[in-house]
Amino acid sequence: MPSRHEAKRIANQERLLALGNAVERRAGGPAPSGRSESRGTPKRGKAPRSTARRWSTRLGLTAAVLALVVVIAGVADYYYLGSLINHKHVNFLQSGSGPENILMIGSTDRCAYKVQNPMYGICQNGVNGINSDIVMVLHLNPATGQAALLSIPRDTFIPNARTAVWGYANKIDAALLQGPSQLVDALEEDFGIPINHYVELNFDTFAGVVDALGGIKMYFPMPVYDAYSQLKQYSTGCVSLNGQQALTVVRARHLQYKPNDTYSSDPSTWPQENQSDLARIRRDHEFLRVLAAAVSKQGLGDPITDAKLVSNVAPQLTVDSSLSTSDMVNMITTFHSVNSQSAPQYTLPVMASNSYSYYYQGYDYGNVEFPDNVPDLSTIQAFLNVSPNTNTMTGAPLPAASKVTVAVLNGSGVYNQASETAAALQQLGFKIGTVGDATPVGNPAETTVSYNSQNPTVVADALKVLRQISGQAILAYDPKQPAPVTVITGTSFAINTPAPAPTTSTTTHHSTTTHAASTTTAPTTTTTVPSGFAPPSSSTEPLAAWDPRSCTASGGEGP
Repeated sequence: MPSRHEAKRIANQERLLALGNAVERRAGGPAPSGRSESRGTPKRGKAPRSTARRWSTRLGLTAAVLALVVVIAGVADYYYLGSLINHKHVNFLQSGSGPENILMIGSTDRCAYKVQNPMYGICQNGVNGINSDIVMVLHLNPATGQAALLSIPRDTFIPNARTAVWGYANKIDAALLQGPSQLVDALEEDFGIPINHYVELNFDTFAGVVDALGGIKMYFPMPVYDAYSQLKQYSTGCVSLNGQQALTVVRARHLQYKPNDTYSSDPSTWPQENQSDLARIRRDHEFLRVLAAAVSKQGLGDPITDAKLVSNVAPQLTVDSSLSTSDMVNMITTFHSVNSQSAPQYTLPVMASNSYSYYYQGYDYGNVEFPDNVPDLSTIQAFLNVSPNTNTMTGAPLPAASKVTVAVLNGSGVYNQASETAAALQQLGFKIGTVGDATPVGNPAETTVSYNSQNPTVVADALKVLRQISGQAILAYDPKQPAPVTVITGTSFAINTPAPAPTTSTTTHHSTTTHAASTTTAPTTTTTVPSGFAPPSSSTEPLAAWDPRSCTASGGEGP
């Protein structure tokens, strides 16, 4: 017989599910099976409801997930509930059975605010850029009950950030200017990460959740300051933060800190960290853990707290139109048992340029970060929990190299680079097509494995080729290329050398001879740091000595 607490939890979940279903019937929401176009790419998506009931996580990883729960829990008027959350049509979302990847972004669109806030910048004063300040993907696997989070640095320079009208390549945060569909498309085309749902938040969403919870507490080992985000935390120890104060922590990427041996009271003279957005992602991951712990401690279902969360958060949320209210309720109310403090949180490794001017096709893109293919692929595979030979878009095995024909073009101008690259790929078993030259687009330039068709077989072939390259290389959809798969060489890359042939060793023990064959099959990879770039960042980086973190129950420094 369930305990009183368990019976209450079950009853609350049943109530929420009933409310969600009623909302769909009365508010005319989209059918749970609705999906957006995917241009013929094999689709993956939400598991059947019987499977979804087995999913379990209490991540609370973002205000978005939290808000979707409390909207259902705290509002009795179904029609009002249906109008609270903004729905937006998003193309290229994947559907089907299996794991789900939810793209969660923080928008910088100040002009979208009905009431302008000087703290964020005023639209009428020229602060009108539309970027994805935060790009995170939440992976939920019903079969294993696992969840993970992947952040992609906003300055990562990718081939398909925008459409042809806007010149294709750009930083990933620039894709949002053309709408969420373009950002979804870019993630799938350049990283092979299928996206099933889209959730968009803004500055007020984060602040509203913190305020509705009555604030949160974070421990500050050192005084910290950021003139851009307006973070001004000069005292140390466990500090209570309201929503606006917490937002200054989340947004800080020009942070300065005061070490113990610094006596100046002028924060502008304090040392400045040199990781910018990478450091901010590190702190944001810690903030989400603190937020999740605060939600878990306070709990949902309290009418006063829920009402505050609804009024402060729901109107600021935008989700894709295929994510119905009943879907959200069904998903969230059954995600409650995985520890949010131990759920993996990854950051895509990148090499940050030391220059503040990167010229690509004659245009200055400022400071950029280039992908580092080997650790990037390893991180994505760990995030999706798949093997290296898996097609991340479909979950199927990748083809054998002997089944793939690849053209090679010299895109850097280095003498004989295309021929040498083609020979190396041929040694790995690939068939070689055209070998020639391409017009250099930038110096340095990324190596791209381009595919000219969304045909699943062509995409799989390109993914296979990409896995044989180390250095600054990335996938790219390029319909202008005549060959289905083309490697356009860049400035810093290497083709992985073939694995050594299996060897036979002989071991003698007590007059017994045993022959054991080596099981080494993976190619040897080469990783170099090109001039002008920092070494590749880590996919899981610990907090720096000055970073704010959780508090213990007694007000001390948390883990």
